[in-house]
This record gives sequence, C-alpha cells and structure tokens, in this order.
Amino acid sequence: MATSSVSKGCFVFKPSAKKKKTSLTAADYFIEGLKDPEDGKKRFENCQLLRQQMSMQIEQLQEELNVKLFDSLIQFLRKSHLDFQDRKEDWSCRMRSSEIPTAALVLGVNVTDHELTFRTLCHVLNDTVTPYVVLLQAKECPGIKQLLQKLLIQLIGCNADLEMDEEEEHVTVSQRKMNCSMASLNGWYQKAIKKPSSPKKKRSSSSGHWQSPPVVIIFKDLESFTASVLQEFIVISSRYIHELPLVLVFGIATSPMIIHRLLSHSVSSLLCIELFQSLSCIEHLSTVINKLLLSNQFPLKLSGKVLQVLITIFLYHDFSVQNFIKGLQLAVIEHFYSQPLSVLCCSLPEATEHVKDLSHSQCENIRHLSSFMSYVESQTPEIQVNLLTSDDYLKATTQRFLEDLQSYHENFIPVLRCLHHFTSILPKYPLGKQIRELYCACLEKKVWETEDYNSALSLLRMLAKDELVATLQKCVDELKPSSGKQLGDALVKLEEFLFFFQNLEGEHLENFDVDDTSPQKSLQKKTDLYQLQKTLLEMKETRRSKKPSKFECLRLQVVDFIDGLVREYLAPPESQPLHEVIYFSGASTIRRHLNAVPRSALHAALNNPGSYLKCIEGESGSISSSAPDICIAYKLHLECGRLINLYDWLEAFATVVNANDGSDSDAPNQVDKVTHARFIRAVSELELLGFVKPTKQKTDHVARLTWGGC
Repeated sequence: MATSSVSKGCFVFKPSAKKKKTSLTAADYFIEGLKDPEDGKKRFENCQLLRQQMSMQIEQLQEELNVKLFDSLIQFLRKSHLDFQDRKEDWSCRMRSSEIPTAALVLGVNVTDHELTFRTLCHVLNDTVTPYVVLLQAKECPGIKQLLQKLLIQLIGCNADLEMDEEEEHVTVSQRKMNCSMASLNGWYQKAIKKPSSPKKKRSSSSGHWQSPPVVIIFKDLESFTASVLQEFIVISSRYIHELPLVLVFGIATSPMIIHRLLSHSVSSLLCIELFQSLSCIEHLSTVINKLLLSNQFPLKLSGKVLQVLITIFLYHDFSVQNFIKGLQLAVIEHFYSQPLSVLCCSLPEATEHVKDLSHSQCENIRHLSSFMSYVESQTPEIQVNLLTSDDYLKATTQRFLEDLQSYHENFIPVLRCLHHFTSILPKYPLGKQIRELYCACLEKKVWETEDYNSALSLLRMLAKDELVATLQKCVDELKPSSGKQLGDALVKLEEFLFFFQNLEGEHLENFDVDDTSPQKSLQKKTDLYQLQKTLLEMKETRRSKKPSKFECLRLQVVDFIDGLVREYLAPPESQPLHEVIYFSGASTIRRHLNAVPRSALHAALNNPGSYLKCIEGESGSISSSAPDICIAYKLHLECGRLINLYDWLEAFATVVNANDGSDSDAPNQVDKVTHARFIRAVSELELLGFVKPTKQKTDHVARLTWGGC
C-alpha cells in the first residue's frame, strides 16, 4: 500500500484479517510431501509406533549385552575398594597400595558406539557404586593443567555438590578451579567423606553408593592422549593413592599393548591393570538382527538388497551397530512415507480394520502392485474381472493375502534357523557362517537353485551320527515354540528321526566287518603299481555294491526332509502377493542417504547449481552470471591446466560477473573492489574444499588439485 503526499503525515491502515500462525508438527511435515495424503495420519502413527517399539527393544538389548561387562567392572571396583578400606600397616601392603587400580576396557574399533557404552557405564556407576565419576576426552586435555582442571570441574559439578556444606555451595565454579591440583582434590574428598550425616547425605547413601566411594576416572580414547600428559598424571596420582581411592578406566579401541607404548616401564609399574573385553561388534550386530529382523514381533521387513546395503556399510566402513540401527530406522521412515499401502503394515487385527476402510483410490493402488498383477494373471477370467472391478471382492482377497503373509513369516524364520543349524557346522560354510548371510540369500532368490546349496546337501549326506543328532535336537528346540498347524507335522517328524537315531545300537557307518583279506588290509602290504591299481578298483566296486546301513538310510531321509522344508517354506518374498506392503525395497534410497559420495555431490552442486537452487536457470555446461561466485570460479578453473594464473582467472571472473551490465566488451575492463573481493572469497572457498592450493613455482599462480570432470 503506497501513499503519495506533498506534506509529511501519518497514515493509519487497518490491519487486514491475518491467518493465525500455527506451528507445524512432525506429522504435518510427514503428510505434506505425500503424493496420496489420504491415509497419511495413520501411516505416520504406525511409523511412530514401530520406531518406539524398536527403540525400546534396542535399549533393552543394549542393557542385556553390557550387563556382564558392567558386572565384571563393578566387581573389580569392589575388590580394589575393599583393599583400600582394609589396608594394613605392614610394609608389603603399603608397597602394594602405591599401585593405582586400572581397568583396561577393550571396546573394539567401532568408535562411534563407544559414546553410548560410556554413557551407560556412567549411569550404572552413579546408581550403584559412586557419585564421583569423571569422563575425560583427549581433545579436552592437551596438557596436565587442562586435565586436572577438567577433573575438578566435573567432580565438583556432579552429584558431589549434594554432599557439600552450605557455605561451599555458594562458591562458584570459577573460584573452585583456581587451584587445580591433586592436593586440592584430596582435601576436597576428605571433607566430603568426613562431614557429619545430613538429610542430603542419607538420600545419597540410600541410592546404593558405597561408604567412602572411589573416584573413577574414565579415559574415553586412550590412544588419542599425549603420552607425557598420561605419565605425569599417573605419577602425581600414585603419590596420593594412600589417601585418595582413585580407579582408572582406559577405553581402548585397538589393543591393550597401547598402554605399554604410551607409558614407560617405570610409569606402567604404578598401575595394577586388569583387562576387560566387551562383546565384539560382529556378535552385537548378529544379536540385533536376530531380535529385530529375524522376529515376527515387528511387521516391517527389509528386502535382501536393502539388508545387504546396511551390512556392507557396517563391514566396510565403520563397524558401528548404532549406525546400522539408524539405517534401519531410516528404512522404516522411507517405507511409510513412500508406500501408500504402508497403512496396512501393522499387526494383523489392526490391518483387518484398515482393509475394511480402504477407499477406491487405495484399492486402485493395490491393483497396480506388480505382485498383485502376477496373481491376477494366474487366475481364471471370472476371478480376474472380480479382482479388477469389485472393491469388496478385492478387500476380501487382500485380507486373505495379509493372513497368508503372516503365516509365511511364522514358518519362514523357524525353518531358516533349522537350515542354519545344519549348514553352520559344514566345512568352509557353503551357505555362510552367520545366519544373516543365509537370510540375505533366501530373500534374494530361491536358495535351493544355487550351487552352494547343492554342495551343502552333499556334505550333509556325510555327517557323523553325533553331529546329526545334536543338530536335530537344536531343530526340535527351534520348532517347539512355533509348532502351528503346518510346522507341527514337521516337528513330529523330526522327533521321530531323533528317536530312531538315539535307539540305534551298534550301528556304524559301515555294515560289514573288515577281515584280513579285505582291500583295506591289502593297502597296508608292500605292493607294486599294478597291484595298487587293482586294489583301488576293488574298493570302488565294493563300495558300489555295499548295502547301505540303517544309519545311512536314516541320514538320507533326514537330508531329504530338510530339503523339502526348504523348498516349501523358504521361497523368496517376491513369490507372495502384496509383499510390497510389508517389505521395504528402496536400496538405492538407503545407499544415497547413508553411503554418500562427497566428491560427486560437490561436482554436481558446483557444476550445475540449478539442481539445488531452483531460482537459477541455465544448462550445466554454460556459465551464468546469476550463479554463485564459487560456481563461476569452479567452472572457469576447469578450463585451465595444472597451474592457473590468478590475474587471468580474475579477469575471466569479472567478465562473467559483469556480463549483464551492458558495457562495451572492447573497452579495457577495470575490476572494481567488490568484484575483486568476491573473487578472493570464491578462490578461498575452493582452496578450503581442496580444489586448488598455493604453489611456490610461481607466486601469481595456484595449482589445480583435481582433474577430469570431478
């Protein structure tokens, strides 16, 4: 609204009716980008519920995996603490007391998972052992002064504040850290444990803390600490160990030998070290897959390619189980966001209610599924017409498909575990040592059509009796919890096989006695080449004509029965109608988000900024004056050789930037200060990204660091 007036004045405009600003929730962002937001709210609720259930299961699993390690650490702390409390005055015990109890905690190379482990360890120690727990990082402790300062700040700022006198509570942290030394720490600790009991003290003691609790100092990344800082701190601490119960915890990612590489013999002799080994990341991943993916607790499943992408990133990049879980959660969000029919990806009773409320557009989405079209093509013309025209008939069929999918998964997992029990004891593991390898193979194709499967069956036909009986017992234990209508008969059959094997008395692999005239005895005698060849031929004919024993017949029956179970229940998910509702197959999406290629992304952004900035028009090969300065400088530097003249580069940059000014091109261009400053900033950004660097060959040149398109 514009107002023109000769004189100055004040003009009042009544405000127009404005819409109230409403804050958007996560559900609004989730529904906003959907192509078909009809059931967006239900899909978002199902997604949130599934993520919460997975998070709770993961937290419980993490506690179960670390409970053994934490119990061992607490037992070590209790032992060292009792030694401190019961110390006698004899010379040998006083010499022993000069050693600092140290726990060497080997966590593995998955450094990104260590943060969660240490955080959980601190909570456990604070709840059950001591309120004095300090967590130190190498980047925060470049020197001994900074280390002691960080140590005192964390101790005075933790639960120890609850046990301080009222006068001391008014002391600021800046005043507390004025005198950062082990002597001040010792004096503060003696005051904290010797003061009379108070209501605050009673509350802290009731939480499970020990009397005169130790001070636990955790070095998260031992390999990153400076050796001189560690040595000086250990030497100083050893002088106060008689009065101050210190316990050190070394977080090690590589090997315990790093302690002796960082510390000299005179310093390491001041430590009483005990080694603790955490669960390996490979075993941790196997446990997560067993609990989350090889379970019918969660409705969402991953396709073979998606699971292979997540496992490949884990094995070849970071060994981080937490990143694997994040990838799994990303797959959950992508499935519910991109699949309109994911509203049916829930428990069977809820899915039954959703099927009844399906609209016509959702029914059309079902008809467009490739698995549904394959099913329609295999039906009679009358059924095809009903499936493609009648929504009620389609809903009834969809309900049956969902029930079949649930039955498929209930049978798939137990049979998969039974097959893994058999193949995991074979030499060279033809179908993989871990169950995740067998699971990926069964998801991607018909496993019984592979050469590895046929090789595994050949080896199974030569199993010994004790291995076969032990494996059958494991299979019986797997099928007992899930012995439904279909697997119930299989369970009965396996129990019969187990009963027959256990009642075989005196049966061996061979059903005949070896006498002195047998070909095997002939091999032990001295003979020539002709006799040796003749003996080997006789042994071959004997084995062909030998009647198989009872054990061999039973063994062949067991292998054939297991083969029948595999062919019946381990078909790939693509064979099931409506598998797209439950299975997420966006492997390229997961790879693009988790396994980024920064070099290609940088080249695409700098060479074609219009792909990211929609306001910029122009082809990727042309140089537009409306592009960002760094994009202009980047395209110009692609036209140069190994060395780039800065003055020529600046003139070309100024020509492109001032192309829309309408100035005469024949006149000499004078680069103004603003253009010069923009060019310097663009070159500095390219240097920061690693495209150019200064060179000593020519002072007014820079060297190009990349070649080709990217």
